[in-house]
Amino acid sequence: MLVGILAGLAAGALWGLVFVAPALAPGLAPVDLAAGRFASYGLTALLVMLFARGQRRWPTWRQLGAALVLSVLGFSGYYLLLVLSIRDAGVEVPTLIIGTIPIWVMLLGKPQHLLWRSLLPGLCLTIAGVLLMMGAETGGAAEGVVQGWAYWRGIVFALLAMGCWTAFAVMNSAWLQHHHDVNVTDWTNWLGVASGLGAVALWWVLGSEPKVLLAQVDIAQAAMVCIATGVGSAWLATVLWSIASRRLSASLCGQLIVSETLFALLYAFVGYGVWPQWLQLLASAVFVLGIVASIRAHR
Repeated sequence: MLVGILAGLAAGALWGLVFVAPALAPGLAPVDLAAGRFASYGLTALLVMLFARGQRRWPTWRQLGAALVLSVLGFSGYYLLLVLSIRDAGVEVPTLIIGTIPIWVMLLGKPQHLLWRSLLPGLCLTIAGVLLMMGAETGGAAEGVVQGWAYWRGIVFALLAMGCWTAFAVMNSAWLQHHHDVNVTDWTNWLGVASGLGAVALWWVLGSEPKVLLAQVDIAQAAMVCIATGVGSAWLATVLWSIASRRLSASLCGQLIVSETLFALLYAFVGYGVWPQWLQLLASAVFVLGIVASIRAHR
């Protein structure tokens, strides 16, 4: 259990780096950055599969189908829906909707033997932390968003994105726990190759033209950011998350997702000297208490 918790927290630490990546590649559009990240993930996974000594394993058609479905839910499809929701409804409301993912994963991933009264303290603390973080993020920032048809379409896209990643977290945990014959690195590689193909499709539909990308002054730095986040925040983070998903219940993994927010705040402070708002600090403390309460409940 301890290994799973540490792996989940380490995955959150790597995911948190994604929040500072846009500042390191300011000339790159969000879709191009995401497509570059997932394409790097796919290429890394393919290279690991090709050059692994004696450890190479290719998926069966059934395993490949599972990897394709889950890669769409957790990577390319999820991000495409998120981009569309932000395009139509702005940043604030979609971000708040996505912020409820840990709660849904905890609710849907509860083990049958675990009583609700045991899970309730961690769940309530997580809900409180999300509400506090929402209060810090909004502050009335949604003013000026025209709430017409496009706005509500964006809300639907955000809800679908939330559903996609929630389904990915629950289904990925169930798949790994029912297929102990598959190594987590192999599973990560299969997801990565599928995600790489999804990244190409994402860039083809919404990405910038090649001449626009190559004309950027900081294209070399942007490429390095894509590679770093693809290898670290995607491939390595997925290995760690798969370890956590195999060793822990989906409900406890859902609790650990909030560590991504905690590390993102830490990186913002260290990298930019931006001290979190008092509501963010309070939310972070509540999140930590929620993680501790959930670990105690799952013992």
